[in-house]
Amino acid sequence: MNRKFLIFFLGLILLFSFILRFYKVNEIPPSLNWDEVSIAYNAYSILKTGKDEWGQFFPVHFKAYGEYKLPVQVYGSIPGITIFGLNELGVRITPVVYGTLTVLIMFFLGQVLFRNNLVGLLSSFLLAISPWHIQLTRASYESSFALFWVILGTWLLIKGFEDRKWFIWSMIPFAASVFTYNSARIFTPLFLMAVAIIYRHHLIKVKRTVLISMIVFTILILPLTPFLFGGERSARYKLVSITDDPGLIPRIEERRNNSILPSPLTRLIHNRITYVSFYFTRNYLAHFTPDFLFINGAPHKQHHVQGMGQLYWFQAPFLFLGFFLLFKKKNEFRWLIMSWILLIYIPVSVTNDSIPHALRSAIATPVYQLLTAFGIYQAYLLIKNKKMLWQFLLWGIVVTIGLWQFISYLINYYTIYPKNYSRDWQYGYKQVLEYIRVHKDEYDEIVFTRHFGEPHMFTLFYLNYDPAKYQTDPNLVRFETYDWVRVLRFDKYYFPDLGDRETQFADIVRDNPGEKLLFIGREGDFPKEMPRLLSIDFLNGDNAFDVVEVR
Repeated sequence: MNRKFLIFFLGLILLFSFILRFYKVNEIPPSLNWDEVSIAYNAYSILKTGKDEWGQFFPVHFKAYGEYKLPVQVYGSIPGITIFGLNELGVRITPVVYGTLTVLIMFFLGQVLFRNNLVGLLSSFLLAISPWHIQLTRASYESSFALFWVILGTWLLIKGFEDRKWFIWSMIPFAASVFTYNSARIFTPLFLMAVAIIYRHHLIKVKRTVLISMIVFTILILPLTPFLFGGERSARYKLVSITDDPGLIPRIEERRNNSILPSPLTRLIHNRITYVSFYFTRNYLAHFTPDFLFINGAPHKQHHVQGMGQLYWFQAPFLFLGFFLLFKKKNEFRWLIMSWILLIYIPVSVTNDSIPHALRSAIATPVYQLLTAFGIYQAYLLIKNKKMLWQFLLWGIVVTIGLWQFISYLINYYTIYPKNYSRDWQYGYKQVLEYIRVHKDEYDEIVFTRHFGEPHMFTLFYLNYDPAKYQTDPNLVRFETYDWVRVLRFDKYYFPDLGDRETQFADIVRDNPGEKLLFIGREGDFPKEMPRLLSIDFLNGDNAFDVVEVR
């Protein structure tokens, strides 16, 4: 392909990619979720004080809600917040930028894997329009940033087969992926080990460079070492692991009790090892089903537009053709590509929630686009000598179906999805806190239900609360449960669990005689006869928050 045309088409793809990720990013998804405001506020805190919300100076792990977030997404959010402020655009401009850059690097990766510019362009374009990738680069997700580093690292690694210095340079983005998302902490070392085994005959010839690369990677990830052997290592894992599922042991005991087999045989069949193996296998295979890939996609509402697959189903025949010809033509990187897709589902398969999981398996996204692009190119080669009418008919059908699916996705994403799933995005906090910002000085205490999750962090974020003041607040009360951190109060803000509804409300009023109180809760948290100062509904019309006052 002519170089000028190549640059022109790549430029168009990048522009289109940026528009798809940037257009209405302040409004869709319909609200920042609790992870986004946590990442953003900790970035803001670092920017203003050099410390996170817990007062830790430039930490390697951010304790946050007790799950210990990795640092790259937090530090990477600082430039956007510096330029645009602590708001939706300041938070989401970071994934928009690295999402677009991922599309650019995807071109170079496809080009070098298949030695073909057209495959590189097709790979880049498919990632640009991918509903999987768009969803995870219009909100502040650590997984999509880890994907950026993995693609960059893999591209540089492959370049290293021709110029060994790139082996060393590739270790930097690979190490960055380990500091970005928990799945990458497992995937990246396994992937590098697989590459070392697959290409051992080549790598033995450049063993000095390989040794230097290993040393560089090890040195770069050394700051994580203390956390690998501490409680932080397992904090997040304990929340989602199949081995820590509270229902696991009772299920084993139930099956043992119901078994008619002799006791030794029952214990051999029904035990922790067999059950964990079963759930791991089930979770792993769930990510290869047509339902996940082409029909319904992931069940988690934040991670995927519901009612369609992670991939467009027009990709299916080309994906299978690409996979078949990858091996038939003995592509030199076929086992690298297969290692990528087979290893990425290992970390997600040891978890117990929302399986199959689009977020934790996001690093798989480029493999499907690469194989689809290769399949399209090979289909072009297979029919290019056929009659023009047949070529026009085939590609006309493909383009028509693809365009129809893409337009249907955009309509769903911009009109249907926000309305149906605003609750899942914690919609309503911004609207309530805009009211609180104006009226907070009128009240002695502001009581905010924690029913929808982490109101303290939304309060800090939307009020642009001074991080230094928060870190040293004498009224700050927080406590840790087995799986989370709860902030009960800070300043004049109180965050109880209004589980007893009106009873809890009456107790708070009784315990604060003579004070003017502002309550933010759900419909039913307060007596019906109390006038509402403000009511906020989800975008589907259901009640989100009611605001009342007690003098």
